[in-house]
Amino acid sequence: MASKLPQLQSKASQASEFFIKNGSAYIKQLLEDNKQHIKDPPNTETCQLLAKQLFYTRLASIPNRVDAFWKELDGLKQFMKNRELEMNLDNAGLAALFGVECFAWFCGGEIIGRGFTITGYHV
Repeated sequence: MASKLPQLQSKASQASEFFIKNGSAYIKQLLEDNKQHIKDPPNTETCQLLAKQLFYTRLASIPNRVDAFWKELDGLKQFMKNRELEMNLDNAGLAALFGVECFAWFCGGEIIGRGFTITGYHV
C-alpha cells in the first residue's frame, strides 16, 4: 500500500494541474450551457426564496402522494382478495424479484451506513 502512495500523489498533482489550467473554462462552459436554469439575480436572497418555494411546493404535494398511496393500498387489498384466482408463475416471480430487490437495497444501505465496509471494521 505504501508503494502506491507516490503514484497516487503524482496522479493527484496531475489532476490538480489539469483543473488549474482548465477549471475556469469548464465552469464558464457549464454555466453557459445551463443558463436557462440560473435565476437572476444570483444572490443569497434569491437562493433563500427558491429554497422556500421548493420546501412549500413539496409540502403541498403531500396530499397527492397520500391519495396515491391509498389507491395503491386499495389495489393491493383487491389483489389479496383475488389472489387464488390471479396467482400464477408470473405474479409469483414478480413478488420474489421485488423481495430480492428490497433485500439488496437493505444490504446496500447497511454497507453504506458502515462506511463502505463489509464487516463494519475500518482498517
